[in-house]
Amino acid sequence: MNVELDKVISPSFYKLHHEIKEDRYTEYWLKGGRGSTKSTFISVEILLGIINDSEANAVVFRRYQNELRETVFGQFEWSAGKLGVAHLFKFQVSPMQIIYIPTGQKIVFKSADNPQKIKSINLGRGYVKYAWFEECDQFGGMTEIRNILQSLFRGEDKQRVSFYSFNPPKSARSWVNHETKVEKEGRRVHHSTYLSVPEEWLGRVFIAEAEHLKNVDYNAYRHEYLGEEVGTGLEVFTNITLRKITDEEIAIFDNIRQGLDFGYAVDPLAFERIHYNKKKRRIYFIDEISGINLFNRKFFQKAKKYKNTMTIADSAEPKSIAELKNDYGMRIKGAKKGAGSIEYGIKFLQDMEEIIIDSERCPLASKEFVNYSLEMDRSGNVKSSFPDKDNHTIDATRYSLEDDMNKRSISFIN
Repeated sequence: MNVELDKVISPSFYKLHHEIKEDRYTEYWLKGGRGSTKSTFISVEILLGIINDSEANAVVFRRYQNELRETVFGQFEWSAGKLGVAHLFKFQVSPMQIIYIPTGQKIVFKSADNPQKIKSINLGRGYVKYAWFEECDQFGGMTEIRNILQSLFRGEDKQRVSFYSFNPPKSARSWVNHETKVEKEGRRVHHSTYLSVPEEWLGRVFIAEAEHLKNVDYNAYRHEYLGEEVGTGLEVFTNITLRKITDEEIAIFDNIRQGLDFGYAVDPLAFERIHYNKKKRRIYFIDEISGINLFNRKFFQKAKKYKNTMTIADSAEPKSIAELKNDYGMRIKGAKKGAGSIEYGIKFLQDMEEIIIDSERCPLASKEFVNYSLEMDRSGNVKSSFPDKDNHTIDATRYSLEDDMNKRSISFIN
């Protein structure tokens, strides 16, 4: 099969293509900004790998199930069309997989929010050669990914390749930014931006938007389009520690709090279970239930083991609170909130000696707490209010500690 790869692969990936073809590395970390075409490149390499190796299969992961169809699955459809090989593949939505018609090899799509789904992968023939973790910064950390790979890559001693793609989070403290700085045999880290992509691929609208942001907010441009870590000291929480919390530690935790922030459309539901050490002013995040389209019944199925511990939830959803309480027997009540409660709650958390988050147990909390930052206006001045976005676990944590905060002799800030 002859394919003009320069028609589908950006120049910044030419060297990487040859390294993959020569089996130079076993894991490829592709980071970069918006429009860098890193996802296109990975999908092309997997398609070519399936065609050239009659025993190879691939498994593609996103953090949540509902993110698969419009992102990675759609990316393979587009790339197969550009390569001129779409007629050789069968694109199947239920179950979500792509079948190489001549041999029956598969590209399977899975979410990582349920480990049992990973164990039930049915290939039919061959072995899993490729694994791709798209937007891998959304995963709980390398421990979670290693557990997946151990199930996926077991068996025959064959060449295996894992791809990791992501837009770097702002904070250098994020686990994925830290991981790409760790030297490891067989690891290749590659950074790309839209600047190396032919302009006709991106279109005039994309270029215009990038240039506009560059002119009005250069820091945001560096982060979104150049894929740079732009931590500027505006991080709200400087008392975060990301580490594994052992079962032995959890066994002796006796001051448990639970908070719930309901999901809205594209926003995830966030349930946080924490231990609050009042004496040492430390909070330990020990479990989390989160997801998009996680309605009350599905949420309770995951949370019912914790139903007898009081949960404080967002009082803006009285019907959901009533359903969980009356229909499912969950101990739950609405948060009191009040004027200034957001600011006071965040400052209460900032005043903790340490906030310890287990990234594997609580991936969404680790991401939101680490990256939650103050914003700047167009004049370059820091906004006085805390941003109301990407803070679902922060809200849930505030609710869970509401009674503890109210017992302190400090009034809410108006």
